[in-house]
Parts: sequence; structure tokens; C-alpha cells
Amino acid sequence: MNRAETGLSYIERLARERRGRLAAERLLEQKQRELFAANVQLARHARALSEEVVEQRQGLETARSEAEALRDQTSEMLGELERANAAARTAERRLWEALETIRDGFALFDKRQRLIAANRVYLSMIGEEEMPLAEIAYSDIVTRLAERAFAGAATEVRQAWHEAMIARIVGDEIEPRVIHLGDGRHFRLMDRRGAFGDLVSLARDITQAVAREAELSEAREKAEAASRAKSAFLANMSHEIRTPMNGVVGMAELLCETALTDEQRLCAETIRSSGEALLTIINDVLDYSKIEAQRLKLYPEPFDLERCLHEVILLLQPSAQEKRISVLADFDLFLPTRFIGDRGRVRQILTNLLGNAVKFTQSGHVLARVVGIERGEGRFELHISVEDSGIGIAAEHLDAIFGEFSQVESESNRQFEGTGLGLAITRQLVDLMGGTMWVESEPGEGSCFGFRIILPAAEPITSGIAPQRPVRLQRVLVVAEAQISRVILQRQIETFGLAVTACRSGEEALAAPGASAVDLILAEQSPRLDGEGFVRALRESGIAAPVALAAAEGATLPDLPGVHLIAQPVLRSALFRLLEALSYPALPQGGGGAEEARRRRPMRVLTVEDNRTNQLVFSKMVADLDIDLGFASDGHQAVAEWRRLRPDLIFMDISMPGMDGRETTAAIRAAEMAAQLSAVPIVALTAHAPDSDGAWILAAGIDRWLTKPLKKSAILSTILAFTPADARPPVRPDQPSARI
Repeated sequence: MNRAETGLSYIERLARERRGRLAAERLLEQKQRELFAANVQLARHARALSEEVVEQRQGLETARSEAEALRDQTSEMLGELERANAAARTAERRLWEALETIRDGFALFDKRQRLIAANRVYLSMIGEEEMPLAEIAYSDIVTRLAERAFAGAATEVRQAWHEAMIARIVGDEIEPRVIHLGDGRHFRLMDRRGAFGDLVSLARDITQAVAREAELSEAREKAEAASRAKSAFLANMSHEIRTPMNGVVGMAELLCETALTDEQRLCAETIRSSGEALLTIINDVLDYSKIEAQRLKLYPEPFDLERCLHEVILLLQPSAQEKRISVLADFDLFLPTRFIGDRGRVRQILTNLLGNAVKFTQSGHVLARVVGIERGEGRFELHISVEDSGIGIAAEHLDAIFGEFSQVESESNRQFEGTGLGLAITRQLVDLMGGTMWVESEPGEGSCFGFRIILPAAEPITSGIAPQRPVRLQRVLVVAEAQISRVILQRQIETFGLAVTACRSGEEALAAPGASAVDLILAEQSPRLDGEGFVRALRESGIAAPVALAAAEGATLPDLPGVHLIAQPVLRSALFRLLEALSYPALPQGGGGAEEARRRRPMRVLTVEDNRTNQLVFSKMVADLDIDLGFASDGHQAVAEWRRLRPDLIFMDISMPGMDGRETTAAIRAAEMAAQLSAVPIVALTAHAPDSDGAWILAAGIDRWLTKPLKKSAILSTILAFTPADARPPVRPDQPSARI
């Protein structure tokens, strides 16, 4: 090999080595880079792994902490659960102890009506001592109750009760049911449906309540029996007292009408006034006993309020005349006079108020005023007041005067006697009518008692003063001492369209301008105005006008021409009849002239009365009347006399031995129907209180009643009311009782 070739090979080898070294260096560099990248990746992975380990360690710590906390919480919850269970067991034990303590039975049924729980009272009610292990249905319990409650009853009765008890729990609202067990206990079953269909049953033990109710019922029956006995005693005593008092008062009244010496008249009037006072006391006690027992009833009927008021005033006129005080009436001219109400009770109220006013007034006047307004549908609100100029009442005593047995204790009041029941009864009567009562008074200035009631007007409203012909008079001269009397009379006369001149005395009337040209002189008699002397003075002065003297009941007619009597206080109807009679002098009065009246038959009156004294009193009271009077002493004789006499009017005593007044009336009514005869008016004579007897008296076919002791005026007005058209007037024209 030559040097050249050797040299070239060396260079090539060197180049190849260099190339190999460069390639190795490049490979080494690449591997280094790869190693670096791997180291970087490994470092990242190591860091991530380290972080994950750290997180896992932290999570493990947290889990360990949470596990520790959970163990503590679980332990606490277990403790609380144990305490709750203990409290529930305590509450359940206390609940059952409470349920066992009460006297009532308690039971709980599920929605299948199976007994879940019950206390011992409930178990004893169905005949169990302990809660049974086996389930008991509600139906089985009802069966046991039926056997215990209806031990001696038939099977059908127990079965019907069982079905009713099962049917009662079907609805949502379960009615209570009372059961009575054979052992003497009483339970009220009260069941209620729960929200989930279960049934809660409470059996309330009402044994003691039933026993108390039985005791109260027995006590109430005894009290009612005592009340009935008291009422019967009072009624019988009333009858027994009134019967002889009818003879005492009636004979005393008749005796006072005879010629007596002053001493004899004093004795007779004392007997009469004492008897009437005794009857007033009896009436007050009877009325109060009925009010106390709530047995006082009202009997509405059509009546004339104005006439009722005037009748009461006429009744009190004698007492007022003794004191020389005026009793006046002011009835609203725009009100009707007829209303529907209990006439007897309204009259009693007016009598009490007016009687008190007259009793406590020594001088001056007593005024009854009636005003009112229409409330629609024919009803009127009436305000009725009684004013007086008496002793008055102090303000501190006003609240007490309506109390029972109450009278104002004062020096000026001790001279007046009474039961102290009048105002208490009056207020109760007003309350019973749905009204109110009031009083205004000052000592020494007088008093005003009033009440308000609402009454329907009687239909048709007939006051009896509607003129069929116009009144021809034009001017009237009124003479009255009291100004209030002049005002009332003037208002009444002006209602008929007449001009009125008012004077206070006879001297003033004689000197009045135009007195000789008036058509009528209406003068009110008083201590200062003598009727007969006044008329003579008028005639002597040339005044020929008719004179009407307004006087109290019992006044006599002066024997002078052109003089008329009119009852005081003056009724509108009576005033109209006077004006009509003076306007038409030829107007027939009483259905014909005097000659024609004499040709007619007398009125036939039959009085049925078993008491001989009462027969004598009645015959004396009607002795002045032109009637054909007959008597019957018992019911059988009354029927026979009715058949024989065919009376126009029968006065029937109610309390008679054997056949009493009601039975006698029923027999007469039956005979009238059988013979197709018109019914004869029958008026009962009773010594009992009219409000208690009124219903059955009228139901027996009796037309009206009068209460003993009888008043002559009441008998006369009754006879006049039932006088038939074909009989002559019972009152003769020349009698003092003949009134316009």
C-alpha cells in the first residue's frame, strides 16, 4: 500500500470518526434533552403525587375528625332519644293515671272500630275489670251495654237500641246519647271521629247530676204545689171575703142614699169606705201574688180608652169632692178613642195612678192627659200621664217608690195608708204590655206619673162623635173655675167648629159681652158655682140660652126649664149628643117619644144568685129601674126560669153549689141551639179575680163579667147596654140618673 493510499485512509478514518463523534454528540445531546424532559416530567409527577398525598392525608384527617364528631353526635342523639322515650313513657303513664283518676269513661277505637285502649271506668261500664287481650268491636260493646241497660226488656227492645247506637256513629256529627245502667249509674256517651278514621268515646258519668235534677224536680214540684196551694187559698179567701163584703159594701152604699142623720151618714160612709179599702188591699195582694208567680195574663179586646178614663175619674169623684179638688181629663182630640187592649188592666193602671194622685193631693187639681202619635199599620204610641198638685216626692225616693210594699217615709206621707203595692203592680202591668213608665216630682210641687204603651186602634175606628148632621150652634159660653178645665172644654167644643168664650166665674159670665147671644152656656159646678143659683141669675138677667151643668155622678137636675146635666169630666161623645139634641130639638130620643116608650114592655132581667143577702142587695140597687126583675137560687131553677120568662138579660153567679154558673150557662146555650133561639146576654157575677177567671168565663159562653162587690153604676150601665129595642128604657126620664 502506498503512502497516498495510507494517508487517504487515515483522513477518511478521521473523518469517519469525527462524523461518528458528532453523531454521538448529537445523540448524547438528544438523550440529554430527553433525560431532562423526563426529569422535568418526573418532577412534575412527583410534585403532583406529593400534593395528592398531602390532600389525602388532609382528607384522612378531616374524615377522622368527622368520624369523631359523628360518634359524639350519635352518642348525644342516642341519649336524647333515650330521654325522649323516657319522657314519652312518663307522659303516657301520667295520661293513663289521669284517665283512671277521672270519673268519666274513656275509650279509643281504630278505624275498624276495634277497641285500642280504655280506662277502668269505661271497662266497668261494659262489665270488664282489665283491658282484654283479644280485640273487642264497638258492636260487641254496644251489645253488652244493651244487656246492662235493658236487663228486663224484651229482645226486640235491646236489638232496636243496638241498631240505633250503631247507626249514630256512621255520620261525621255524632249525637250524644244517655244510658241508664242497671247498677244505678247514668252515662252520657259523647263520641267524635278522628282525622285518621279512629273513634274517641267519652262516657261522662252524670249520676250525681241526674240525682240533683231529680231533687230539683221534686223541689220544683213541691214549690209549684205550694204556689198552687197559695193561689188556691188566695182565690178561695178572695171569694169567701168578697161574698159577704158584697152585702156590707152594697148595703152601706144603699144606706147612704137614704135619709140619715149626720152621725148615721158618717157611720154608713165609714163602713162603705172601709169595705172598699179592704177590697183594694185584697186586689193588690192577689195581683202581686200572680205577678210573683208569672201567672198574670192579658186579655186584649176592643175598648174605649176615653170612656175608660172617664169611668175611673167618676169613680174617684167622691173622694176628690171631699177635698174640693178637681179631677180633669185631657184626651188628644186627634186620637181615636177605641183601641185593642186589656181594658181591665188599663183601667187598673189608671185607677192606681189617679187614686194615688187624689190621695196625695190636698188642694188644687189632678189632670189625666192622653196624647199619642200613629206608628203605622193602625198602631198608636200612647203617652198617658197623671199630674197632680200634691205633696210631691223627693229625688232620693223616686227610685224606691216602684218597689214592693214601699211607701215614702216622710212626715207629710205618714197620714196616708196603703199596702205599698199599687205602683209596683202598675209598673209590672205596664211592662207586661211592652211599655215603659216614668215619674217626675218635686216636694211641695206635685208629681207626674206617666207610661207609654203601643196599642192598635180598634177596627173600624168609631169614636161615636162623627156628626150625621152639622151642628147648628155657633157660640158657646164656658164657665169653669180652673183654667185647665176651661182650656179642655174649649178645645173639645172648638172641635165641632163653634166659637167659645171662656169665663172663670158666674159673675164674669153674667158680665161677659154677648152673653145673651150665645147658643149654649156650659158651666162646671164647683163649690163657688151653685148650678141652680147660677141658672136663676141667668134667667133674671134675661139670658134664655140653654144651660148644661157639668157635674159629678149623683148630682141632681135643677127643676128649671132649659137645663141639662152632663157628666163631669165631659166625654166628647156626650158633648156631641148634647150639641146634636140642641141643634135638632125634634130629633127622637131613645127610639120614640115618651108616650110610645110607656106603651112598650119593660125589660126582663133574671138574676141567678144563691146568697139571700146578695139577692137583697141586687134588688135594692135596681129598685129605681123600670124593669121586670126575677131571681133564681140555683142552676136548675135558673134554666127553668129562663124557659118560663125568656129574659132579655141574665146576671149569673158563678160559684153556686151543685150546678155552678158555667154549667148553667152551658145548659142554656145548648137549649138555645136546640130550639134555634137567639142567645140571651149573660153577665157573670164573680167574687174571684177577673183576670184569672176571665178566659174560662168567656169560654163558657158568657158575654161579660162583673166583680163582687157589685157597684150600682156598673149594674146600671150593663142593663142599659143590653136593653133590647122593643123594651122601654130602664131609666125613667124624671130620674136623676138620666143623663145626656
